Amino acid sequence: MLSTGESRAARFGFIISKQVGTAVVRNTVRRRLKAVCAEALPRVPEGTDVVIRALPASAKASFAELEADVHRCLGRLSASAPAGSS
Repeated sequence: MLSTGESRAARFGFIISKQVGTAVVRNTVRRRLKAVCAEALPRVPEGTDVVIRALPASAKASFAELEADVHRCLGRLSASAPAGSS
């Protein structure tokens, strides 16, 4: 995660390799991650770039498990924000 300091909405990028599964499985994982990130967008500081790399285990993960993982990682972003920023 990188805060660019720009005044624009946060952006999310996804890396989902062929090791995750077939195209259908990769697209399912991508759609689930996009849904989770869209819901979390208001809590991410503006100007932040977030890249999510899906590991092969994400193919078998439920939506709730992916959601929990993304929220856990985004929680680290909030905890690592410099004092006085917002």
